[in-house]
Amino acid sequence: MARIRLSTAHGLFDLAAGLWPLVHYRSFVAVTGPKADRWLVQTVAGFSVAVGYALLRSTPSDEGRRTARRLGIGSALAYGLVDLYYGSTGRIRRIYLADAAVEAGWLLAWLAARRR
Repeated sequence: MARIRLSTAHGLFDLAAGLWPLVHYRSFVAVTGPKADRWLVQTVAGFSVAVGYALLRSTPSDEGRRTARRLGIGSALAYGLVDLYYGSTGRIRRIYLADAAVEAGWLLAWLAARRR
């Protein structure tokens, strides 16, 4: 049951994070900084929405839980490492370091859920 709640929470987070630049690009850029390629922001946002939706729709079956875990860990690692690297080098705004911390939290939560 803990994994289902984790999958739901992480799914809602990714869904909201992905919808933000799609629904209100101007406020997204105001917080995260100017972007060279709007299409790239929207592509990543679309993937975030897709991952969020898949996490929300995961089933309590063994295969559903395994799939949710792989998506949760994979997306947290991908987003977190990019945020950490580019945020710490100044290539993107340091606000992304806050997202790296959130992604580290998701990663730790998924790893801890396996032990339960």
